Amino acid sequence: MPTKILIPTPLRAYAEKHDSIEIAGTTVEEVLRNLTSRFTQLQRHLYNENGSLRSYVNVYVNDEDIRYLQKEKTPLKESDVISIIPSIAGGTEVNTLTVEREIQLSNEEILRYSRHLIIPEVGMQGQKRLKAAKVLLVGAGGLGSPLALYLAAAGVGKIGIVDFDVVDVTNLQRQVLHSTEDVGRSKLESARETIHGINPHVSVETYEVRLSSDNALELFAGYDVVIDGTDNFPTRYLVNDACVLLGKPNVYGSIFRFDGQVAVFDAQRGPCYRCLYPAPPPPGLVPSCAEGGVLGVLPGIVGSLQALETIKLIVGQGDLLIGRLVLFDALKFTFRELRLKKNPDCPICGNVPTIRELIDYEQFCGIERSPGNGNDHQQDQISVEQLKTRLDHGDDLYILDVREPHEYEIVNIGGHLIPLGELPEKIHTLDSSKEIIVHCKLGGRSAKAVDFLKKSGFKKVKNLIGGIDAWADRVDRTLPRY
Repeated sequence: MPTKILIPTPLRAYAEKHDSIEIAGTTVEEVLRNLTSRFTQLQRHLYNENGSLRSYVNVYVNDEDIRYLQKEKTPLKESDVISIIPSIAGGTEVNTLTVEREIQLSNEEILRYSRHLIIPEVGMQGQKRLKAAKVLLVGAGGLGSPLALYLAAAGVGKIGIVDFDVVDVTNLQRQVLHSTEDVGRSKLESARETIHGINPHVSVETYEVRLSSDNALELFAGYDVVIDGTDNFPTRYLVNDACVLLGKPNVYGSIFRFDGQVAVFDAQRGPCYRCLYPAPPPPGLVPSCAEGGVLGVLPGIVGSLQALETIKLIVGQGDLLIGRLVLFDALKFTFRELRLKKNPDCPICGNVPTIRELIDYEQFCGIERSPGNGNDHQQDQISVEQLKTRLDHGDDLYILDVREPHEYEIVNIGGHLIPLGELPEKIHTLDSSKEIIVHCKLGGRSAKAVDFLKKSGFKKVKNLIGGIDAWADRVDRTLPRY
């Protein structure tokens, strides 16, 4: 009996670009095994070396999480639909967000928020709650932009923002908090100016630091709600763990190309992010927005949904996304809701937690730091200047481009194109006697390719530091950057 399987965007490249497919099998386990037999590249993404489903991959049957119910061997019915949901690449009881007696609205504020005040579910009390609330945004980028704009417009009294980046021209396609004139400026300076332009009644506190295990608890302590607008897994797990330890709600959002996810994690009333994804994917498996791309309006949609849940948290109205995960597919314009279950064995919010303080999250996510002297690490790398010199000298080098075909069309330096996902099946086309220089856009995918080639027996392989972006910036400025 064939069962329909929904394939998420990050895994479609390994399933001949299918978004759904019917696979025969009588149980979930059998169907998934048959799926990976047909599409062999999916095997390493779904299963670990021990043959178990990876912890950063969730499997749902008819939108029900089956992992903690041990239902992998349950017989499937004819109408059942299996969803594969990998990680992508986004507390305080509502009624305890107290309003101090001295919180009052001025006549100007009453006029400004009048459309809120005439909604019975908000009213004067709800608007006072918003004015009394303190919300921390982790990130002032794609998700942070609509969050800052709408929370400021709604009258949230204090908005804190953690970011240490500057505005880049490539941000402007989606980060509507900033303008062309802000390119090169601190994102926090730009954010503060924009927020005050929208609502001078809002207090803005900025923290131009890299969020870490050393400062997260102190930064989060003074806020009622923390909103995750991050774009990397170490920070995402750090935000989750800090919120659990402090008992604060974490309004999560994530984006990738045309897909978005939204949830509210509150370990006091439901699951946390670790319950959903106990462990992160290996470094380089899930592309960042810089490498994988993101539709410019998508952060606006997902960030607005996060802002909506934050306002509901503050005013104490509506059904919150606690124990629920919303999936948005912009190409199909569909919203799906999956029920999340608290993992009793979760290491931070389960019955017997083992994580009682913040840890090293880069190590947890498998991100290697350079050795002390860096010699071994540097042997596998080459700078764009060094590559240019060697090419000018006429050295016989094989330039391997592991980006996607659509990226190659944007700009290339004439290398041989083999996308990273196709490298295992095309490795036989490479000559191990030649020196191979691997590059992608920024260096992340190519580093993964170098590691794979070395483990496959290739000795003369180097990663181009900074990728084609560094080449266009420092070697050939006539080339476009993207």
